[in-house]
Amino acid sequence: MKTDDAARRDAAREAPQEAPQGAPLEAPEDEPREAARSAKTPRAGRRLRFGKALRLAATALILVLAALAATIVWQFYVTAPWTRDGRVRVQVANIAPQVSGSIVALKVEDNQEVKVGDVLYVIDPFDFEVAVTSAEAEMKNREADLQVKQAQAARRAALSTVSTSVEEKQQYAGTAKIAEAALDTAKAQLAQAKKNLERTQVRSTVNGRVTNLLLRVGDFASTGTANMRVIDTDSFWIDGYFEETKMAHIRVGAAAEVALMGYGNPLHGTVESLTLGISTANAAPSTQGLPNVDPVYTWVRLAQRVPVRIRIERVPPEVTLVAGMTATVVIEDGAGQRPAWAEALRRWVLGSPQGNGEAARAPR
Repeated sequence: MKTDDAARRDAAREAPQEAPQGAPLEAPEDEPREAARSAKTPRAGRRLRFGKALRLAATALILVLAALAATIVWQFYVTAPWTRDGRVRVQVANIAPQVSGSIVALKVEDNQEVKVGDVLYVIDPFDFEVAVTSAEAEMKNREADLQVKQAQAARRAALSTVSTSVEEKQQYAGTAKIAEAALDTAKAQLAQAKKNLERTQVRSTVNGRVTNLLLRVGDFASTGTANMRVIDTDSFWIDGYFEETKMAHIRVGAAAEVALMGYGNPLHGTVESLTLGISTANAAPSTQGLPNVDPVYTWVRLAQRVPVRIRIERVPPEVTLVAGMTATVVIEDGAGQRPAWAEALRRWVLGSPQGNGEAARAPR
């Protein structure tokens, strides 16, 4: 058994030692860190919540801007009446002689400007001059014959029925009528011969420019066969090939702006007409005249393109129109004045030029 002294010593070791009276209590070593962390926790939480809210707001703003951009792009590229598929078109006069013969003189050169009535080339006139001389001689012969027949008819008409019969008078009067008709025929033949002589000088039928001249002196010109072509410079127009999704916004008479590739200043015009039909492969007849319908139908269907004719109203002096040039065509859709930012975006996307330091006119 333990003695009383040993028991008291064991109890003293197991009991916690009390600090002397008046001495401050010392905090455990980890308590200052915990206190500092507790003091910072509300501020860090607020910052974390603010960062999350800011990221959510930025994400929402990006989504809204993306939706707005998608709407604008969809409207601009799918429904707005504009196209890059435009072509400059022109009428070409095919000059063909009305008489045949060898060409003895060529009065123009390739790409030369001509006016209506200018002589392009001359056909050998010898045969036609002979024809005129012959027709003139025939007409004089018929005139003399008519005078004789009329005099005979007049003498018979002056005689009494005792000297001559009524039938004889009628016969001479008829002979005079036949001679008169023969004279008219001779006059017509003379007029035709003179006209053919004039036609040996082949003239331009339009104001324009000679193009692709291959004709040479000595070539044989055949009646009705075109051997020279003149571009009619008064007939230029623009064909815009618009997708069918944009046709609902195009009206006859609407203003149009045309930007030619390679030129700074745009052309201005109006919609003159809309084509009312384009070819379709399914319209071709097959066996027994029935329609031949293609059994293949693809899931992706491209929009058909419909030609729209643009009448050119004003061409800048520095622009030279050439048939076949490509053009970007923008047509007023009747929606009124668009915002300035939308017009700036349209001009930037289309590449509308700036001319002479002034902003290119946007579609109204």
